[in-house]
Amino acid sequence: MSPQQAALENLRVIRSLMEKAHIYRAISGQAALVGGGMALVLAGIGLLPFFRQNSLISDRSFLADWLSLLAAVAVFNMIMLRQEAKRRGQPFVSAGMRTALRALLPPLLAGGVIGIGLVIHLQSHVLAALIWMVCYGLALLATAEFSPISLVCLGWAFLIAGLALFSGWAAMDDIRSLPDDLPLASFGMGLTFGLFHVIYGFAVWIGKKPEPLPAE
Repeated sequence: MSPQQAALENLRVIRSLMEKAHIYRAISGQAALVGGGMALVLAGIGLLPFFRQNSLISDRSFLADWLSLLAAVAVFNMIMLRQEAKRRGQPFVSAGMRTALRALLPPLLAGGVIGIGLVIHLQSHVLAALIWMVCYGLALLATAEFSPISLVCLGWAFLIAGLALFSGWAAMDDIRSLPDDLPLASFGMGLTFGLFHVIYGFAVWIGKKPEPLPAE
């Protein structure tokens, strides 16, 4: 394939992605509401040590619980995307989806591996949560050229929140020296993966006017 043909193919894929952006926005909005609500519940369980001596979540279950939640929301979103592709008579794994996955995968893979390593080897749940926030935000921003503005704003919200929480955590010795960082990690996860997703999901649900898409 010549450079001109490759450029035309890339433009075709980006145009297709932009045409489907509002459909994906609606589907991901449903997943955001479901996942955000579940994240708030899980974060609330992790915050119990602030109010009582016993916690229902442990060092071992923190990672398993949040990874299970991620898997459940991912499956739900894939089912929604598959149903929409079937309704439109299009392949599930289209050229557009491959382009989106190529943009999303590097930051998600890096954040996932580093965060899991921080929990397993260093027992640092706060740092793991901060890494997940920042890398998830970077993943959403990596799709900015063919995503609706709402997803780009969500990416910036995750990135800014992750960096701000890291700055506050690093600047306060009394916080960094706490023997149990599970409540703080749960607070960060609930604020971002919980509350941010719920707000985004409701904004998509109640939105009536089509939002502008990024220019080609």
